[in-house]
Amino acid sequence: MGKGAESVARSSAKRRSVPSSTTGVGGEARGIRRIELPVSGLTCSKCVQAVERALLGVPGVAGATVNLAAGRAFIDYDPAVATISALHEAIRAVGYRSEIAMTRFAIEGITCASCVTTIERALRETPGVLAASVSVGTEEAVVEYLPSVADLAAVKAAVGSAGYKVVEAPPPAGPTALDREAEAREREYRTLMRKWWFGAAVGTFTMIMSYPWVFPVLRDWFPRESPQLWYVWAGMGVASLAVLLYSGNQFFIGAWQALKHRSANMHTLIALGTGVAWIYSTIALLFPQLFPASEFTEVYYDVTVVVTALVVLGLAMELKAKGRTSEAIKKLIGLQAKTARVLRDGKEVDIPVEEVLVGDLVVVRPGEKIPVDGEITEGTSAVDESMVTGESLPVEKRAGDEVIGATINKTGAFKFRATKVGKDTALASIIRMVQDAQASKVPVQRIVDVVSGYFTPAVAILAILGFVVWYTFGPEPRVVFALIVAVTTLIIACPCALGMATPMSLTTGVGLGALNGILIRGGEALQTAQKLETITLDKTGTITHGKPVLTDVVVAGAFREEDVLRLAGGVEKSSEHPLAAAIVEGAKARGLTLLDAETFNAIPGHGIEARIEGRTLLLGNLKLMRDRGVPLDGLEARALALADDGKTPMYVAIDSKPAGIVAVADTVKEDSKEAVRTLQGMGLEVVMITGDNERTAKAIGRQVGIERVLAEVLPQDKAFNVQRLQLEGKRVAMVGDGINDAPALAQADVGFAIGTGTDVAIAASGITLIKGSLRGVVLAIQISRATMRNVYQNLFGAFVYNTLGLPIALGILYPFFGVLLSPLLAAIAMSFSSVTVITNANRLKRWRPGAE
Repeated sequence: MGKGAESVARSSAKRRSVPSSTTGVGGEARGIRRIELPVSGLTCSKCVQAVERALLGVPGVAGATVNLAAGRAFIDYDPAVATISALHEAIRAVGYRSEIAMTRFAIEGITCASCVTTIERALRETPGVLAASVSVGTEEAVVEYLPSVADLAAVKAAVGSAGYKVVEAPPPAGPTALDREAEAREREYRTLMRKWWFGAAVGTFTMIMSYPWVFPVLRDWFPRESPQLWYVWAGMGVASLAVLLYSGNQFFIGAWQALKHRSANMHTLIALGTGVAWIYSTIALLFPQLFPASEFTEVYYDVTVVVTALVVLGLAMELKAKGRTSEAIKKLIGLQAKTARVLRDGKEVDIPVEEVLVGDLVVVRPGEKIPVDGEITEGTSAVDESMVTGESLPVEKRAGDEVIGATINKTGAFKFRATKVGKDTALASIIRMVQDAQASKVPVQRIVDVVSGYFTPAVAILAILGFVVWYTFGPEPRVVFALIVAVTTLIIACPCALGMATPMSLTTGVGLGALNGILIRGGEALQTAQKLETITLDKTGTITHGKPVLTDVVVAGAFREEDVLRLAGGVEKSSEHPLAAAIVEGAKARGLTLLDAETFNAIPGHGIEARIEGRTLLLGNLKLMRDRGVPLDGLEARALALADDGKTPMYVAIDSKPAGIVAVADTVKEDSKEAVRTLQGMGLEVVMITGDNERTAKAIGRQVGIERVLAEVLPQDKAFNVQRLQLEGKRVAMVGDGINDAPALAQADVGFAIGTGTDVAIAASGITLIKGSLRGVVLAIQISRATMRNVYQNLFGAFVYNTLGLPIALGILYPFFGVLLSPLLAAIAMSFSSVTVITNANRLKRWRPGAE
């Protein structure tokens, strides 16, 4: 072979090297590599320079060129130093995006935290994968990856390479998908119970016949070392092997898969413990001459069978309990309507809800579920939205109002035009957010995952050391004591309890929030919310309704209230001022008929001069009244008092005489004051931030009981003010609803977005309150505290169980009390430790608002 051919061969071999890290480079690759990443948001040469500068600032990047026309970045980097994740983060940090895809899929065979660690490692080592989170609670993986570097097939192949099976993603969540999942879970439960009953039946016999000399009649029939006892034990050996092959086959399959991938998990421990006991017993039965004394030749088939049966029973109970933790998702999916009544060719037709199209006209009668999201075109009604927003009182709806799919129409009939269907409806979005949050992790879980990764190998090493120590220094029969210690150590260790302590509580807590109208985006927001010290509230739309309404009508002299309001409302019909609509709506709400103005003149910075019903009317500020020489006759003091209460007073003069004042204000929401008081009672500092003038801001602050008010804050400075609070050493939450709140929501430790606000604000937040009420902030923090308390209880229990259980299994009590733990008791303890963790997590479902 010539040098050229050799060079080509080496080059080809290099290209075929298997990728082994998030750097996107093969395990054998060295030196500088080039990668191409799409970048969106580029508009000019300055954008190009910003991205290139950011990429060159990443350690390990040798060169970076950005093509503006193609929207792509070409990066030369050292994979040993820089990762694709770091490159993507650098692009994102300067305000641009590289296309990211996210996928979620179920995985078969997840049993413990060791499985989670193995799968996550395999996914993160796949080139182009930015983040991977696997939940033992939901048995799902959520993966973020760059489609330009990795594809979905490669992501799923990584799971297969770790020894687990990907379950194809189900269709969008719906009752049918839910039924299939429940059926699959029920099938698995029935299979485990059949295995348990088989193991229990064989186990009862083996436990009795392993110690026949304990029972009065059997001791005469089957004396020690008798031939008949040997034949019974031989039968027990065959029966116990059947139990291992049928009831315990999943342990050996799982252990073999783990071994093939050079890892260990719960299955490894159970398979080792039961397998060693069976092999020892069989050798003792068939070749007793290998042992120095007869006391070494007793069999432990009862350990093999009963341990297998008990662990299988624990798995069955665990499966049932896991099903209960996802009840929130089931309830949300169960809310969906199954059919819709639509108008097609002028006729009402009942069709499956999946067939409703955007733009369809849908008919809803009293007592029926609203099938999809839409806007009312005809009719009025009261709608019960409690299942989505948590609001207990029905909401009045009329033409032009939005309705949410899955809510219940109470009184009237109406027609609405479908605006969002299928996966785009509010309920589908809520379900998707809850599923994403349940698959996420609280920060403390990352520490647990690291510990769990070393746990199983450490236990296997401890079991070997225990055997060696007892065989070397233990009392006679030493080999029996050593065997019991090794088997007990392998069986009692429970990585399951450790691995499920956090995700089971998180799944339950996030579901609990969803049922109370609170969407928690992930574990990080949940954990941080329980440590908050300061709550910063935006005023407009958060504390207040965000819409001015008529609050006061003050009259002077002989003028009547309805006359002043009628004339003022009639004039304001022609005005485009934001406060004009409040006066018009206030007048209409009192049943007044408003005529059109005959003449209308808007005076910038002053107010309005108009003629209506044959009379001249002035409506405006103090400057207008003084310019026109209208005596105010004491109205000025009243206007000042209204302004001190955060209202906007407007003087009214009719035919040059003072007629009164109309005042409008953005009113405080009904439950804001109570919510603020509750937050303060929880030990939290409450701060209000607003762009309003100081007088109005302090007036609103007084109404709701907030002492610290940050007024006249420009929209772009809200995030800066949140940062100032953080620099005081406080963990700060921001609650807002507008686009101008988005930077502050992102800056805060936790952002709370009012669900009635803008999509931008919701996207920037960690927690979304579906109902536009501050009461949701209280509930979210209470749920966070309750959930994290449950997490810490589970972690404490799991750590204490393993910390105490392992030394006891290793025989630490024997020198002091002569007690050695039985493998049977170890199996019971191991099985029920997992069940205890899940049962404690399910206690969260009994939580009620106010019960911290």
